[in-house]
Order: sequence, then C-alpha cells, then structure tokens
Amino acid sequence: MTDVADLDRYLPAIAAGDARAFGAWMSEAEAPLRRSLRRFAAVVDTEAVLQEALLRTWQVAPRMTPDGRPDSLLRLAHTIARNLAIDETRRRRTVAVEPALMAEGIDEAERIEPRPPDPMLRRVIALCREKLPPRPGQALAARLGAGGRQPDAVLARALSMSHNAFLQNITRARKLLAACLRRNGVELEVP
Repeated sequence: MTDVADLDRYLPAIAAGDARAFGAWMSEAEAPLRRSLRRFAAVVDTEAVLQEALLRTWQVAPRMTPDGRPDSLLRLAHTIARNLAIDETRRRRTVAVEPALMAEGIDEAERIEPRPPDPMLRRVIALCREKLPPRPGQALAARLGAGGRQPDAVLARALSMSHNAFLQNITRARKLLAACLRRNGVELEVP
C-alpha cells in the first residue's frame, strides 16, 4: 500500500462528491486493485469485478469514516473487489462430470417411463381450486400461470395487492387447497 499522503489526501473531496478527485484517486488505486485480483483471473472476469468494485467504492465513499490507518478508501476498495470476486467465483462454480458418467445418467433417464397423469386427481385438484375464495384463488392462479418466470412482487402488482397480501393469499390458498384435497382422499407428502 502507499503511504497516507498518497491516497487518503483525496478522501475529503471524494466524500464531498468530487468526481475529479475520485478519478485522481482511481488512477493511483487501479494498479494495486488489479494486482489483488490476479488470483481470480482464471475463474472470473476480473475487469468486470474491478469496474464494479470501483463503482461501489465511489457509491460508499461519502459515508466512509477513516479508521486512522493509511489508505482507508483503498483498503475498502480491496475488500469490495475481493468479496465481489469470491461471490462471482461461487456463482460460476460448476462440477466437472466424467463423460462416461454423464452418458450413463442419460441412458438411465431414457429408461424411466413417466407415469400417465391421473384424471381423477386432476378433477379433484380442479374442484378444490374452484372452491378457493376469490383473492387466494387469484394469487395461486397468478403464481402457477407465471411458472416461476415472474417475481411475486410483479404478480402482486398485477392483482392490485401488496406484496405481503399476495404472500398471505398464497399461504391461505395452499392451506385451503391441502385441506380440500385431504377431505377428498388425497394425502399429500409435504416435507
């Protein structure tokens, strides 16, 4: 790290929102930040991590309180960059599978024959869904219709419900549906 006079001298101006001061700080801080990300280069896009770390550093700098040690903002930027790189590494983590094992898994999947749908069960489910009160029924229909492609908050807005009311209606719908199914002889295995 550099000494206090080198980089902490920009801190008051950066905290005040001076973009030029941040640019000057960044021109000196970029090289050490890049070096600190070298060990992640084989796994993540270190350029993207660096850019995101610099952006986040700029955003939090006005709220930062120096701890009395040299290069407060640079140390913070190092921490941000490292944490971003670790998060990105975890997000991209994949498990290598041997080709023979993969082929065996594909063969196994092809041998499994799906069970045909049970028309009686479908009728009971439809009957129980029809018996739901309007708002829980709407919330459940919206969630099932979205098929996981829309967040609950978006579905709630479309139904003119608060997010919390939507979640309460989903919970109520599930309980009512489960009770109706049990009354009609369908036992659910819920973990």
